[in-house]
Amino acid sequence: MLSIDKTIAGNAVATVDPVALEKSISSATEALLGYRQSDGHFVFELEADSTIPAEYILLRHYLAEPVDAELEAKIANYLRRTQGNHGGWPLVHDGPFDMSASVKSYFALKMIGDSIDAPHMVRAREAIRSRGGAAGSNVFTRFLLAFYGVLSWRAVPVLPIEIMLLPMWSPFHINKISYWARTTMVPLMVLAALKPLAKNPKGVGIDELFLQDPKTVGMNKKAPHQSWGWYALFSTLDKVLRVVEPLFPKKLRQRAIDAALAFTEERLNGEDGMGAIYPPMANIVMMYDALGKGPDYPPRAVTRRGIDKLLVIGEQEAYCQPCVSPVWDTALTCHALAETGGEDTLAKMKAGLDWLKPRQVLDLKGDWAVKAPDVRPGGWAFQYNNAHYPDLDDTAVVVMAMDRARRQSGSKDYDAAIARGREWIEGLQSRDGGWAAFDVNNLEYYLNNIPFSDHGALLDPPTEDVTARCISMLAQLGESAETSKAVADGIAYLRRTQLAEGSWYGRWGLNYIYGTWSVLCALNAAGVDHQDPMIRKAVDWLVSIQNVDGGWGEDAVSYRLDYKGYEVAPSTSSQTAWALLGLMAAGEVEKPAVVRGVEYLKTTQTEKGLWDEARYTATGFPRVFYLRYHGYSKFFPLWALARYRNLRSTNSRVVGVGM
Repeated sequence: MLSIDKTIAGNAVATVDPVALEKSISSATEALLGYRQSDGHFVFELEADSTIPAEYILLRHYLAEPVDAELEAKIANYLRRTQGNHGGWPLVHDGPFDMSASVKSYFALKMIGDSIDAPHMVRAREAIRSRGGAAGSNVFTRFLLAFYGVLSWRAVPVLPIEIMLLPMWSPFHINKISYWARTTMVPLMVLAALKPLAKNPKGVGIDELFLQDPKTVGMNKKAPHQSWGWYALFSTLDKVLRVVEPLFPKKLRQRAIDAALAFTEERLNGEDGMGAIYPPMANIVMMYDALGKGPDYPPRAVTRRGIDKLLVIGEQEAYCQPCVSPVWDTALTCHALAETGGEDTLAKMKAGLDWLKPRQVLDLKGDWAVKAPDVRPGGWAFQYNNAHYPDLDDTAVVVMAMDRARRQSGSKDYDAAIARGREWIEGLQSRDGGWAAFDVNNLEYYLNNIPFSDHGALLDPPTEDVTARCISMLAQLGESAETSKAVADGIAYLRRTQLAEGSWYGRWGLNYIYGTWSVLCALNAAGVDHQDPMIRKAVDWLVSIQNVDGGWGEDAVSYRLDYKGYEVAPSTSSQTAWALLGLMAAGEVEKPAVVRGVEYLKTTQTEKGLWDEARYTATGFPRVFYLRYHGYSKFFPLWALARYRNLRSTNSRVVGVGM
């Protein structure tokens, strides 16, 4: 309740009842700490759409593994529950129909044993066929259907394994694409060379989802993000390769396969898997199967066990995660706990940081070093283990959390880790002034026009949100535009990329709210005047999109290529927290919009102390793949409420940290 008689929706000056606020913070803190693992770290479920659990089912049948009827039944329950009212499957909660997700989900349910005459299967089939049929599937789905013999290999782009032998100066090289594309494509290229057929003991197919004979389906059409000129060039090259590829010398092909295997086996990463993400792990298992390596072959067996570690199995449902997020979850939770304060809470924060400390990659130069050979390693990966692919976002967030602990305790325990993390991030700034997630100068934008890149996410270029996080870290460590060229160039990048409406794009979170929060935190930390026009425009934009209920929300539709401005979406706790943290970073602690947002979080807090959030608020690949971090609704709202309480108790009302 507001402490004076004003409605939440009103714009009159109001304050928040400090006793009720403290109760909310205490309740949320206790509930959040209930998720703490025995060794001090935090890890929450990471849910994608229906495609990953569907692919998991299809992988098992591809390999003819023994049927686990209980597990399949639980995954089937999950798939049936996530079917949309439109009959197909969406990429986000309550989202529009997506062809590839729908085709894979239907295929998996049919493989599990659902009758094609069951009402939900009829609805799905009608939804798919009414939208042009399964021929409208994306490249990754087409490869899966080619493995199952549903489509011919004419329906997928040519991926010559000889790409592995190309020099770095060639227009296409695996180190010119993103880490996730690189790790996925290398084993996929081996599969494309060998063209194996799924064992599929039940003989299940999905010809009924096509409006034509599936074997007559040709190449996919130009994707909306692709330019006609580049696409025509690459399509012509694809046609030429289709003719000449069978003529490549067998010795050259074997040499390329050997290079792919060497690349893979250097990066296998134990049960955490190459890249520590599902798609390359699944491709690796199929690759070894195609090479005649049995289930007990150690690299195959270890990777296959790693896939099962991604499963989330409940009493009624089960699904497969795309990866796990312990470093990200732990680091962000530590920030929330630092904001909450209290001796016991800060001790638990330190335990989380102590768990993170040895996970810093100090002794291995990953793929990022191809373009930055003189930079020493010093980053953290997103997952438990992924030493070849640490990321800058995680590293910046961990360093800032460690620095906060250092400030609070005066301890020097984290000095060396902070210094190496900073050194690594400074060394990976791209030449345009921005920072990317995993690589430096991954700016070969023309590659998003190749037929394989219909998803538009082949690259890992600098983005506003990651750039902001790196600036935040450097600024929290004492740098400014006056003392650091890296910070000055980063701020210049952010000035260039602000939209006319005042927002910034959010590559890894939905979307402009996420990006704007990230940038406002960075600009504040770097000492940019709160009256600077770019900050004022951003504040005005955030206030203008606040919902009537006091919260903020944004839908995945904001990633559409013809974005023309914010469209109303239901409020969520995490997006509300981001907006509040952004406004408070800009000095707007007393703004009525902030009071209304705080009240929204308080009134939507559950009896268990946390928040329910079914909507997806994070991004894997814009327009293609989205994520629901189950931790976001647990630590971000607490962080915002505690930040508000802390700022209200100071005279300066200034956020003194990077995020």
